[in-house]
Amino acid sequence: MSFEKEVELAKLVAQEAGALALDYQRHGVTAESKYDESPVTAADRACEKLIVETIGREFPEDGILGEEGANRESRSGRKWIVDPIDGTRDFVRGIPLWAVLIGLEQDGKLVAGAAHCPGQNALLWAARGSGAFANGSQIRVSGKTEARDAVLSFNGFHKAGIKPFADRLVPWLQTFWAVRSLGGAMDAILLAQGKADVWIEPNAAPWDLAPLKILIEEAGGVFRTFAGEDSIYGGNAYACTPALEPHIKELLKR
Repeated sequence: MSFEKEVELAKLVAQEAGALALDYQRHGVTAESKYDESPVTAADRACEKLIVETIGREFPEDGILGEEGANRESRSGRKWIVDPIDGTRDFVRGIPLWAVLIGLEQDGKLVAGAAHCPGQNALLWAARGSGAFANGSQIRVSGKTEARDAVLSFNGFHKAGIKPFADRLVPWLQTFWAVRSLGGAMDAILLAQGKADVWIEPNAAPWDLAPLKILIEEAGGVFRTFAGEDSIYGGNAYACTPALEPHIKELLKR
């Protein structure tokens, strides 16, 4: 099944939301704290409204799940999962690593998505069975097979999700050629493009992961929850080049 129309819409509205967020940023933004202590701004809410309204016009039967509260039941078996500004802390501080994330789920499986990082001039998209692309060029994960040659992106060192393996984390990190922490979406974007090789996300919601999962998989990578499930609903995730998955499982083993 082709998802060309859906991908084109996701790309377009992600860029429109990115431009809107930049406009808010130029005029100054102030963050409030949500129930989970994560920040939210007027830009987050305005961008989600723009995305949800655009999708609603084009695909009125589809459901919506948005970080900032959008929630519409699906009548089609499909659901759009939206993070209007992934990396609000970076957005507020002027760090150019935030992204607009839009994924499409059909019958419980991610089938299409787009990620736009205005600060990096990066627009990525993918559809099931059609490959992954960045700014018009097809992308693939790297061919790295050994941790000593690999770049690890590890987000959320301060989060509760690392507790089960905290005592063995530092020795494990030291096996890698380099370690980075760019905030989630950008870590995944680098992995999908073959510029990083492992991504660990100890705490994550579905909207943090939806388009990134299919981008990585269509680029030839592996994406799983810490429990090894093929899901964005496990509260955490890892992704990597296929040959490095056993090394990740060594860290996560109970």
